[in-house]
Amino acid sequence: MFSFFAAIVVLILGYLFYGKLMEKVFGFNPERPVPAIEKKDGVDYVPLPWYKAFLIQLLNIAGLGPIFGAVAGALWGPAVFLWIAIGGIVVGAVHDYMIGMMSVRHEGKNVPEIVAQYMGKGMKYVTNVFIVILLVLVGTVFVSGPAGLLAGLTPDFMNARLWIFIIIAYYFLATLLPIDKIIAPIYPVFGALLLVMCIGVGGAIILGGYQIPEITLANLHPRELPIWPLMFITVACGAVSGFHSTQSPIMARCLQNEKLGRKVFFGPMIVESVIAMIWAAASMAFFGTTQALADAGAAPAVVRGISFGLLGTVGGTLAILGVIVLPITSGDTAFRAARYVISEFFKFDQGKIKNRYIITIPLLALGLALTYIDFGILWRYFAWSNQTVAAIVLWTASLYLLKNSRQYWVTLIPATFMTAVTVTYILQAPEGFSLSTAISYPVGIIVAIILLAVFLWQAMRPAGSVTVAPSAGK
Repeated sequence: MFSFFAAIVVLILGYLFYGKLMEKVFGFNPERPVPAIEKKDGVDYVPLPWYKAFLIQLLNIAGLGPIFGAVAGALWGPAVFLWIAIGGIVVGAVHDYMIGMMSVRHEGKNVPEIVAQYMGKGMKYVTNVFIVILLVLVGTVFVSGPAGLLAGLTPDFMNARLWIFIIIAYYFLATLLPIDKIIAPIYPVFGALLLVMCIGVGGAIILGGYQIPEITLANLHPRELPIWPLMFITVACGAVSGFHSTQSPIMARCLQNEKLGRKVFFGPMIVESVIAMIWAAASMAFFGTTQALADAGAAPAVVRGISFGLLGTVGGTLAILGVIVLPITSGDTAFRAARYVISEFFKFDQGKIKNRYIITIPLLALGLALTYIDFGILWRYFAWSNQTVAAIVLWTASLYLLKNSRQYWVTLIPATFMTAVTVTYILQAPEGFSLSTAISYPVGIIVAIILLAVFLWQAMRPAGSVTVAPSAGK
């Protein structure tokens, strides 16, 4: 149990000290005008108090990943604690803070527009495709997952398919309406359910006498699946997630001052890692062994078993509702972010309700159609595309810091690492090229090293040859 508490302490210290370092590296300016004030439109650019922005950001980014991903990651044993704690700080929180603050500096623009400025228009189109696919997959996964959990709490006639239509209807309103009309008012209620879930599950494990295993690097996966790179893809949102980069611009358009960036962008990722840590620990402690955890079934069955097994009927129901809150509050803004990205690409003014309908209706229709595909397949493609977007964003952030004469190592090392992870995974995964580890391992590492070498070559060029983009002020 010492390892679990130590990991939680590390995450808290990461916010206090590494978060401060990131502020210094980025160079926030409290006197600089922000998009929420300069472009205020009452729809997307709406100034919000930092605590509301923090809560919305947390609920936007913390979907099924820190729960379902952590449950699946626990199959490898307590080695997962290291990835959640260290990855959550030096990869995930850095990723979220950088893209959030870069969006603030670039008029609240979305990732493809920012990528284009630092990596060229070709990468903009690649990123657009990746992000729209990712957002639709996220929205779909975050419809199917909560619908299945809700069906288990309601009468038989309210089956998963009915709940899918109900959730899609809510997503339609959340995607279409101004952010302060539906999302901001109801999120405090969702936040309370999330708090009950975390305290309930975490407290029950600690006070119930369950044994949380200590950290070991041993691979305890029942099927002996390799830790590299599978665990780093499986535990996505609890450690790092490219999906977060699609959500941060939403709050970048609502941030009232640059000095609030650490609270609104860095902090929520740390909290999400704590959530993942709780569920990873609960999965191992409640079932005792990774084999017993595997025998319990898929992640939804594990979540139900833990919730009701630890907290009884009433407490378990509240815990399940807390779990359901996370994907629903990420799915709604996933489709909203997809609307942003598509509208920017086609230059559609989103102040006009007609233009929002034109984008929103086909998006949600596609999401509804994808709910008929097997959830497991959707989740695997979501996980890989998710981490690939994270790698692209980290490379972009590295170029931003380079062009602004900042210390780029804080993003360059995570960018190189995530590139190795994603390339290796797609080469060996069944949904990828199904190559042997003898091929996928060295190729993944070589690709990452080549990109690192290209970046360092760029960094060693004379300062005058590195052009600073007009809107990328220091």
